[in-house]
Amino acid sequence: MTSALSTARNHAGTIQALLRCSLAAILLAFSTGTLAQVGDGISYFLWNARYAELERAAGAENAKQTMSEPWPLALLCYAHWKVKRYAKLFECANQLETLVKAGHRTMEHKDAPLIASDISALPQMLRANAWLELGANRRALEAAKEALAAIPDASAFSYFSFARYNIETLPVAAIAAYLLGDQSASDQYLAQLQRLRIGWPNSDTLPNLREYQIARIYMIRGDYAKALQHAGAKTQGSGTLALQNLFTSRESDDDLSNTFEIGKQFMVAKSLLETGQRAGAKKVFDQLLAKRRLADQGDIHWPVLYERGRIAEMEGDTREAIEYYKRAIEVIELQRASINTEASKIGFVGDKQAVYLRLVAALVGENRTTDAFAYVERSKARALVDMLAAKEDLAASAPDPARAKHIFDQLNAADAAARIPAPTSAESAARMRALQAAKLTIEQIAPELASLVTVTAVSAEELKKLIGDGEALVEYYYEAGDLYAFVLTHLKLSAFKLSADRLAEDIHDLRLALQDPGSATWHDKAEALQRRLWQPIEGALGVSNVLVVPHGALHYLPFAALRRADGSLLIDHYSFRFLPSASVLKFLKPSTEWGKGSLLVLGNPDLGDPKMDLKFAEDEARAVAKRFPQARLLVRRDASESSFKGASDVFAVIHFATHGKFQSDEPLSSGLYLAKDADNDGLLTVGELYSMKLNADLVTLSACETGLGKIANGDDVVGLARGFLYAGSRSIVASLWSVDDNATAELMGNFYENLMKLPKQKALREAQLKTRQNFPHPFYWAAFQLTGRAD
Repeated sequence: MTSALSTARNHAGTIQALLRCSLAAILLAFSTGTLAQVGDGISYFLWNARYAELERAAGAENAKQTMSEPWPLALLCYAHWKVKRYAKLFECANQLETLVKAGHRTMEHKDAPLIASDISALPQMLRANAWLELGANRRALEAAKEALAAIPDASAFSYFSFARYNIETLPVAAIAAYLLGDQSASDQYLAQLQRLRIGWPNSDTLPNLREYQIARIYMIRGDYAKALQHAGAKTQGSGTLALQNLFTSRESDDDLSNTFEIGKQFMVAKSLLETGQRAGAKKVFDQLLAKRRLADQGDIHWPVLYERGRIAEMEGDTREAIEYYKRAIEVIELQRASINTEASKIGFVGDKQAVYLRLVAALVGENRTTDAFAYVERSKARALVDMLAAKEDLAASAPDPARAKHIFDQLNAADAAARIPAPTSAESAARMRALQAAKLTIEQIAPELASLVTVTAVSAEELKKLIGDGEALVEYYYEAGDLYAFVLTHLKLSAFKLSADRLAEDIHDLRLALQDPGSATWHDKAEALQRRLWQPIEGALGVSNVLVVPHGALHYLPFAALRRADGSLLIDHYSFRFLPSASVLKFLKPSTEWGKGSLLVLGNPDLGDPKMDLKFAEDEARAVAKRFPQARLLVRRDASESSFKGASDVFAVIHFATHGKFQSDEPLSSGLYLAKDADNDGLLTVGELYSMKLNADLVTLSACETGLGKIANGDDVVGLARGFLYAGSRSIVASLWSVDDNATAELMGNFYENLMKLPKQKALREAQLKTRQNFPHPFYWAAFQLTGRAD
């Protein structure tokens, strides 16, 4: 009798686990057998979603096991996944795969013969889920395909049915294929999931889980009517319903097992809203916001607040909408990194930048210009923090780098701990306090480093003191079809709502037209963009020196070449400099007196391919070096990445004349090509710059498209210019497109000659105007822009 009761309790625990977290079901099925021999510790941690403790316990148990016992390693891999330690997960999955290939595929125990499973598909299934969360959809799809191929044919009914593998893997394949644009493949995976044969004893648990997974897929596709149909569905079988009710009767709102149900409720509420059932959606969202444990799930908490704000806006209550949007942003900004797990959990492709946009739009509509401007800066800060979230070797720019690095490590640890679902609300609150304390400390001792790992923004009042005398700051904010411009002078801050219709396409068309130096087709395009972007704000400027902070597609625009109706260009009337965000002004180091020497020139490196040679670039490099008696010239094999790194902190001016490489999907891997050797691969990447320390007053990037980086939602272009600024350069001159070698050599010669007597901003403008005399078309001179300090 005791044995039967024990078995019933174990079965009830396993069923409830399926309702708590879908992938956990696969591993919790072990707990009725093998895990019981270890004691209640690991089982308890697993059942109660104490994943940090599970990680430690499974790791300790795994260290004791022989290669013929794969279960503790499987649990360890699962724990790594739940706490989002992806590097460890992938390493663990590799080890588990090695066991599988060695023939250790089965988890079973002599006292529980029905508890048997083949784990052949588990390593790839874990990888697939992790890659989907990381946004690596192609890798997710590949891993899912391998997992599906490894799932055995489950002709016999075991408790650990292979249906679970399919239910966890087919949605990953369907979602990843859809996000990659392969609708046909996505349909096939969805159809497989719908046809999946599920038998006893999984009479209600797995069908419910399958309905949840189908709803995820329809959510991703934006088919909210079908998502609602499946998210609200429940299949109850008499065989397990009693056990389910027995086990769930002791739950409270503070029980972490509600996390699964929270995801389902979000699906229902979102689907109701998108199908026009606003009142019903509002009711469910309010029910979700009343749950204490919602705060533990940041990747669901902020979408709930955002959608509730949308409802308030639809109802005409702008002030209430603003408060919901602010609360959503507080949740978003609490974490250092924003891992996109929404698609994995609830089929919600959340765009965090959309929250900032709605808030900025609402604030501008309420004439709260200062607040709107602050959230524009916070939006750009969030985008940069997200881009650098995976980088843990950032150089600590602080008076005490060692202490700053220590606090940085503490911040990462606190951030990781805050991501793990806590067993109680009190423990969750304690973790949040620890995270907030670490953020506050790093902001105090290393503010520049803090700007890369936390959302910090400089106020408009402080920025007024930082912009130059006789200078105005123009900051654009472009998101999801809306465009705003803010003009900040020493006297006031103004906001303008501009036309964003086909903006990215019009900028692309202008750039395309500029690539034909023999044509005047660019005239009309440049005039149209001037009327749209510059003419409405021109009256608020009042000065000729302008600091421009672009956004989105505007990073690609050569402002100097915009054309007025009278045929003059903006360069005839204004002198420009640029910044990735206005808050960077606070961290620009004072310019140094570098004299007429201290120049490092790297030109035409030997890249091992004659097609990559740049003869005019080498001529340019030699001509620039001749102007400075103490210059060090490195060309061909000497222009190596190792040579640059060895001398980078010695020279006040560094000039690159080489090719650039740009990867929009991995912006930190973009960089400058230099000669390679035994120590370095020859690509100086953006990611490496964030780990370096320079002491340069000026870095000139006379290369192909060196100013460009990834243009993503809210991104402030994590390109080479931003990387060099953080590394310690005061100013950067870079190009927006592949430039003409001959014209560039002349422009650079003029620029360095002007530097002898003029500040950098004026030196570049005068060089462009002079080059324009011999090369009138903007293709030859308008690509170069100054980022950073003007003096």
